[in-house]
Amino acid sequence: MSAREPVLIEGGWQASRDAGGDFRAFDPSCGEAVGPVFPVSGAGDVEAALASAAAVADELAACDPERIADFLDAYALAIEHDASDLVALAHLETALPNEPRLAKVELPRTTGQLRQAARAVRERSWTQPTIDTAAGLRSHLAPLHKPVLVFGPNNFPFAFNALAGSDFASAIAARNPVIAKVHPSHPATSQRLAELAHRVLTQAGLPAASLQVLYHLPPELGLRLAGDARLGALAFTGSRRAGLALKAAADAAGVPAYLELSSINPVFVLPGALRERGAALAQEFFASCTMGAGQFCTNPGVVVVARGELGDAFVDAAAALFAQAPAGVLFSQGVADHFRESTAQWRAAGANLIGGGAESSDAGYRVQPALWSVDAEAFIADPRLRGEAFGPASLIVRTRDDYYDMLSIAHALEGNLTATIYAASDDAYVQAALAARLRPRVGRLIGNRMPTGVAVSAAMNHGGPYPSTAHPGFTSVGLPAAIRRFAALHCYDQIDDALLPPELRDRNPGGVARCIDGQWRADDIGASA
Repeated sequence: MSAREPVLIEGGWQASRDAGGDFRAFDPSCGEAVGPVFPVSGAGDVEAALASAAAVADELAACDPERIADFLDAYALAIEHDASDLVALAHLETALPNEPRLAKVELPRTTGQLRQAARAVRERSWTQPTIDTAAGLRSHLAPLHKPVLVFGPNNFPFAFNALAGSDFASAIAARNPVIAKVHPSHPATSQRLAELAHRVLTQAGLPAASLQVLYHLPPELGLRLAGDARLGALAFTGSRRAGLALKAAADAAGVPAYLELSSINPVFVLPGALRERGAALAQEFFASCTMGAGQFCTNPGVVVVARGELGDAFVDAAAALFAQAPAGVLFSQGVADHFRESTAQWRAAGANLIGGGAESSDAGYRVQPALWSVDAEAFIADPRLRGEAFGPASLIVRTRDDYYDMLSIAHALEGNLTATIYAASDDAYVQAALAARLRPRVGRLIGNRMPTGVAVSAAMNHGGPYPSTAHPGFTSVGLPAAIRRFAALHCYDQIDDALLPPELRDRNPGGVARCIDGQWRADDIGASA
């Protein structure tokens, strides 16, 4: 077997000191191994990564924020300069299309969020400086002085990569070292990102050990790493089972864990919307469910439609589209196996396949999109029907009416990232009741559009109640809010001005927005409000 690729530990690229095995990526379109050989790291690599990241945490926390912002901007530019090679690598390892997905959508989103993080660092308002002049108290959000462990998912080789995604950008913006546990589905893509990040990091004058990279770990070692008290926090996007195991390990060590786990993203389609644009909605639903072979955390996994002429026409049109759809390529054999297991659970719970779902004989990890249907009573009664099928499948839930059954379904839902209501003006009463019932159960409530796609906006919440995430008060997308996950609240009581962080001092030459005695201002203490 070829020599193993090095890991990035202790500020430089080096051979794995105790690899317990090797692995390669697979081209999902054909199922063949591709690219170089990477190490499955052992305890020695993990200890070195932890120790070296922890050793520079104080140094990075003390860095001038302008240098952090310069790094984030320069890294975004380096990614753009290397875009063609990065896109080619990601396409080979994920089978996602070069255009528009990788080159025109995901890579620009990645560089855009790095630059948004840089702006947030320069503005410093993410630190939420708060000053009570009467009590002599001042507080703000500050670095953790510990490393952040980031687990990257399989479905976004750039925008959620442990080396370039929002978790990475947010942790660095808060001036914390990052230990990146990249996803083994796209190691060469991640390696190239790591090379760019490491080069720009050192050029910016930041500690070289601010970034550690591990490609793959045995499960028990991943749990040991997550439960190490030297960590300041961990971020994870992936399956509920793996995420909760990591959280249990982190909880035992007092390490905050920010997890994105699973979501069925229910879509409620009301009669007025069907009357106005039923055929268009069927096409919109099909396109959303099958985009990227359904491998989005905001895929519309459940669609609720009342029985009757309008609902029947919508379901028939959607079923015909699924029946004619070609097979889509999933990221790995494991994803394909889980997809089939999940839809088998739907069948066992009484759901019927009404469109697509044929087995593919083509090479690679291919499945045909599948549309299933079940009655509202069964959906409410059996939790197996409320599980996520990660991939191009959705479950139509048919209700007897457009009010009571729909409200009952909304009440039965677990926490989700999103919920959507399609409505027209004559649906206003039901729409309002549904919105009130859904609001505490989702992070993002959507009107008249499918949930697939997450804008990188300061107002975005890509989070939600458990079990969609581990904490309903935080988002993994949207800056500066995402940065605040990786910060500690520091309070200063009667501390001399010279010892305070710049944004808490009396003078405010940088014009940072600060809450002074209950009012947000950007002037100096003592100046008129």
